[in-house]
Amino acid sequence: MKQKYYTNERNIQIVISLLKQHGIKRVIASPGTTNMTFIGSIQNDPWFEIWSSVDERSAAYIACGMAAETGEPVVISCTGATASRNYYPGMTEAYYRKLPVLAITSHRGDYQIGHLIDQQIDRRQIAKDVALESVVVPLVKDANDEKYCTIEANKAILALTQNGGGPAHINMFTTYSQDFSVKELPPARAIFRHTLSDSLPALPSGRIGVFISSHRDFTKEETAAIDNFCASHDAVVFCDHTSSFYGKYAVHMSLPFAQRDLDTELKHLDLLIHIGEVSGDGYKEYQKRVWRVSEDGALRDSFNCLSDVFMMPEKSFFERYTAEGERKENYLNECLALYQEVYSKLTNIPFGNIRIAQHLSQRLPINSEIHFGIFNSLRSWNFFQLPEGVKGQCNVGGFGIDGAVSTMVGASLANPNRIVFGVFGDLAFFYDMNVIGNRHVGNNLRILLVNNGKGAEFRLYGHPCSIFGQEADAYLDAAGHFGNQSAKLVRHYAEDLGYEYRSASNEAEFESLVTWFTTPNITEKPLFLEVFTESENESVALEKVLHLASTPTGVFKNRIKATMTNIIGEKGKAVVKKLLRE
Repeated sequence: MKQKYYTNERNIQIVISLLKQHGIKRVIASPGTTNMTFIGSIQNDPWFEIWSSVDERSAAYIACGMAAETGEPVVISCTGATASRNYYPGMTEAYYRKLPVLAITSHRGDYQIGHLIDQQIDRRQIAKDVALESVVVPLVKDANDEKYCTIEANKAILALTQNGGGPAHINMFTTYSQDFSVKELPPARAIFRHTLSDSLPALPSGRIGVFISSHRDFTKEETAAIDNFCASHDAVVFCDHTSSFYGKYAVHMSLPFAQRDLDTELKHLDLLIHIGEVSGDGYKEYQKRVWRVSEDGALRDSFNCLSDVFMMPEKSFFERYTAEGERKENYLNECLALYQEVYSKLTNIPFGNIRIAQHLSQRLPINSEIHFGIFNSLRSWNFFQLPEGVKGQCNVGGFGIDGAVSTMVGASLANPNRIVFGVFGDLAFFYDMNVIGNRHVGNNLRILLVNNGKGAEFRLYGHPCSIFGQEADAYLDAAGHFGNQSAKLVRHYAEDLGYEYRSASNEAEFESLVTWFTTPNITEKPLFLEVFTESENESVALEKVLHLASTPTGVFKNRIKATMTNIIGEKGKAVVKKLLRE
C-alpha cells in the first residue's frame, strides 16, 4: 500500500500544525469516516500519542482522566452522525472541573444541514456548559479562508488554558479527500497568549511601532509609560484623531502613508504593538508581526499577522518592556520630517472636505473637541494634525453614519464649558438632524455641514461605486434627497431652533467665516456653518492628495526585487526584471 502522509485538506493541516506548535500531542480517536483526514494524517506523525476508543462517551471521560492527571490538553476526535452527541456528558464534566479537553468533531459542511441528508448533525449551536469556545474550521478555498481557519483554530486551542482553562470545540469540515501525499506539513500561524504571571517573550530587534486605534482617554501615568517605552526602543506611536493619545511620541502619518507612489522604510516595521479598538485610519504601515495588548485577551487580527496576545493592562505591558539606558528619538524625528515633506506639497487642492480640513485644522481653539462623521470627514481630517489640546472623536465602533450628531451633542452636554465642534456630510447630518432641536443643547455647540447633495463617499476616487459615474446618483449614493442642496432648508431649520447660521459656496466665502466659526469664546447661540461643495471636486481632491509624493523609480524597483526574492528566491527577481523590462 502506498505510504500515507498528511492530507491535502488545508483546514486539517492548519489544525494539526497549531496543535503541534501549542504542544498538544495526546489524542483519543474514535472510529469513523468523516474524521479520516485528521486521524489518517496524525497516525503516522511521531509527535502525536494516540489512543483508540470505540465509545465516544467513554472517550470523553478518558480524556478527562488524562487531562486531570497530566494537567495538559487532550484531543478527542469523532466522526459525524450522533457520535459527537455522546461527548456531552464528558465535556460537561470537563467544563465544571476546568479540564482542557478539545473536542474535534468532523462534518461535511453546513450546506447539507436540514435537507434530510444522512449523518448531518447540526452542531451550529451547542450547550453552554460543554465548551468555553466553539468554532468552525471550514474548507480553505482562498487566503481569506486560510486566515479565518487560522484564527478560529487558535481561538479554540487558547481557550483550553484561558482564565483557569476548560474544554473547547472545533467543528472541522472535510471532503473525505483520499490524497495523503503531503510529506511535509505546511506551517500555520500560531498565536500565543501571555499574562503578567508568564515569562514574556523578548522584543524582536529592528524597527518597532505602537498603533493605537480608537481608545478611551489615557491617564498621565499611561501616557508616560508609552512614551518611556518609545524612548527606550526608538519607537513611535501611530495615531489618528480617535486614538486619544497626546504623548511626545505620537505621530499622525495618514498623509504620507496614504501616498500611492511613495514607498518609505518608515512604514516597514519588524514589530507593531496594537492597542485600542476599531481604527478609522485606512492607511496603515506594513509589519512582520503584531503583538496585541488588551485585557480582554481576545484574538484581534486587524493586520493579518498577529503572533502574540498580551492579556494585561496596557500600562503594565509597556512598563515591563521599557529598557534602561539611552533615550532615542531618531524614528520620531524621521516620521515628523516625512510628514512635513509631504504636507509641503499640499497645494492647489480643490475646495471640499479635505480643503476645509486643511483650513480649519490648525485654527481650532485650545481645549476644544471635534467630532467627525463617517467616513469622508474622518479620512479628510486624519490627513492633518490637530493643535495641541484639541481632542478628536468619531463613532468608529459601529462605523455607521447614524448617530454622529447625537454623539457630539452628548459630549457637549457633558462638558458645557468646552467648545464642541462637529463636521458631517449631508447624509450623516440629515440622518440624525432631529437631535439639534433637543431643548438641552448648549451654546458651546458648533456644527459644520459639508453639503454636496449626496453620499459623496460613493463617488470618490478609488471607491468601488465610482465606476458608475453619474449613474450612481440614482440609488448608490442617494443623491437629490433632503432639499437637494437647498440654500434655505437648513438655514430655516437651524435658525428656528436658535442657532446662528451662516453658509459658504466657495473657498473665499468659507475663509471669511473661519474666524467667526473658531472664536475661542462660547457664543450667545450655538453656531451652524453650512458649506456647499461638489462631489467631483471632492474626488479630484482625494486623488491629488494620494499622489503628492513618489519613490524614485530605481529605489522602487529595487524594493520590488528584494521583496520578490524574499518570497520566491532568485526566480522572483527574474520575474520582476522581465515585468519591469530591464
